[in-house]
Amino acid sequence: MSGERGWEIDCIDLVELVTGYLEGALDEERRITIEAHLQLCDGCQTYVEQIRETVRVLGHLPLHAAQDLPDEVRRQLLAAFRAERPR
Repeated sequence: MSGERGWEIDCIDLVELVTGYLEGALDEERRITIEAHLQLCDGCQTYVEQIRETVRVLGHLPLHAAQDLPDEVRRQLLAAFRAERPR
């Protein structure tokens, strides 16, 4: 996987796609781009592993979970992630 391919997606976009990625619901092109990004970005790699572990512990991750969040909660979560990601 090329490093250039991994930067085709921003960290915040990966966060929004993580559910689909972990459930195998993304098309192959997007999956490959995410996996290339994960090879380059330790922060996103850690994030995906944390979500993967959360799913393992909870037993499932509904596809619609992110869409069901109230807009304000979603904005707050995205702001918190942006504040934590490396610059």
